[in-house]
Amino acid sequence: MLTTSADDADLFEALKSGANGYLLKNLEPNELFDYLAGLGRGEAPLSRELSARVLREFANQAAALDERAAADLPGGPPAPELTAREREILVLVSDGQSYKTSWGALNLSESTIKYHMGEILHRLHLKNREQVVAYARRSGLAREP
Repeated sequence: MLTTSADDADLFEALKSGANGYLLKNLEPNELFDYLAGLGRGEAPLSRELSARVLREFANQAAALDERAAADLPGGPPAPELTAREREILVLVSDGQSYKTSWGALNLSESTIKYHMGEILHRLHLKNREQVVAYARRSGLAREP
């Protein structure tokens, strides 16, 4: 991506959206050509300054995950990054309800329930429904079977 924005939000959104690199338009022509040549060799065109921001963000996210894992004790509060609707769905699914029965209870379509489950997985950095259920039980949102 070639842009004038050095804003962190724009940088991270571009990378999350699949950009292979992120270059600012204020580059000298020779620098731009060097980055483009590197792209042809499979390198990610990213300035040292922007690379440092990306690495700092990864470190911050890793630290936040470590803090959350340490605080993720039974009876603890639900993750603040979940919406009220996502917590409702988390409870229903963790109580053993299928997507189909969950959508009936909440007057939502099955595809909407699946969308929210995808958001829950993303926000909690989990991989599958079983991990969601385990999380809900550890955090006190769902009963043990």
